[in-house]
Amino acid sequence: MATGLENLKIYCLAAELEIGVHTLTKTFPSDEKYRSIDQLRRSSSSVSNNIAESYYRRSLKEKVRVLVDLAKAEAEETRRNLEVCQRKGFHSDSGIINRYEELIKMISGYVRFLRQNFK
Repeated sequence: MATGLENLKIYCLAAELEIGVHTLTKTFPSDEKYRSIDQLRRSSSSVSNNIAESYYRRSLKEKVRVLVDLAKAEAEETRRNLEVCQRKGFHSDSGIINRYEELIKMISGYVRFLRQNFK
């Protein structure tokens, strides 16, 4: 049975992108295991984890803080690292970078929604 969190579009997209990053990094050079691969996997999993954490926070201030200071920041870090890895020739998937840009915008939209509707 789906919880409210599993119906939240930003959470579903973040979780999908986390799996995408994990799959993509399997093709990276093995000497990047403790550099780019580890960093990308950790930051991508942090996005969905922080969205989940914010969902269950009680106050608007805490929800917004976790979404902006943690989830959105980790999404931006992941997007940026994917761009750098693409320039290094580790992958050619611009689509995943674009989807992270979309996720960052969606997080901002969700924060606006919360500020307008959360009492």
